Amino acid sequence: MAQHNPQLLDPITTLATEDARDRYVSMSNRLARSAQGLNLSEKRLVALGLAGTDSVPLKSLVLAANAGWKMKVTAMAYAEAFGIHPTTAYEQLKSSSEKLFERYVRYEIKDRRGLVVEKKFRWVSGVTYAPGDGYVELNFTPEIAPHLLGLRKQFTSYKLRHAAAFDSIYAWRLFETLKSWQSTGLYTTSIENFWEVMEAPPSCRKDFKALRIRIIEPAVAAITTKASMLVEWKPIRAGSRRVTSLEFRFAPNPQGQLDMGEGDLESDESDVVETKSD
Repeated sequence: MAQHNPQLLDPITTLATEDARDRYVSMSNRLARSAQGLNLSEKRLVALGLAGTDSVPLKSLVLAANAGWKMKVTAMAYAEAFGIHPTTAYEQLKSSSEKLFERYVRYEIKDRRGLVVEKKFRWVSGVTYAPGDGYVELNFTPEIAPHLLGLRKQFTSYKLRHAAAFDSIYAWRLFETLKSWQSTGLYTTSIENFWEVMEAPPSCRKDFKALRIRIIEPAVAAITTKASMLVEWKPIRAGSRRVTSLEFRFAPNPQGQLDMGEGDLESDESDVVETKSD
């Protein structure tokens, strides 16, 4: 049995707010392009914690990927990073940590024989909420670690401050998905896959106009104004009036200060990742 380093049980993500906003959030392209099942406060919590791994030595990240790791986020850091009142931050930390404990990731891959194999694992194995001290501590599992610690070739990375102003999970999800295709500046997707990635409600899946008004247009507007990225999109119709796919073209706004960073954009569309809750 492998020996676990006791030092891995210490939190590695306690950061000053001014540091956190200018640090990078990284995850595998597979996870960035897939449904994650997280609401806005859960997304904020995970992103703020992941920003802390940007300052952790690579050797420690490799060890964490083998044994899991903890991240610690204070309510004050959360409040300042996302521009909300401390009282609201306390409430969101408690609620989001409880919900995140119920989430799990499921994805399918093909084995060497070409057969579909299903894998499923939880985001976290434990949660500590300390209202008196105003912090949340999450125990991330070894299975999720490779998708979040930037250890793979194909990963998506962006500065937390570029997403911190989003007040919609749809804007954040679209921004993250576009970032995973940043080297090409082009993201094309079937309408069905877009529904899954955005986790669109049934009403938006039945009516493209509702999808456009409630999800696409507000998300594009938020990314353009809050993340200094220029985005153009269009629906694609195949032989009828029904929209079958979407095309997004994007680039950093030359008048803004968006750092596009680096990323390997090779895609494996046979992989399907879903995040669910019990």
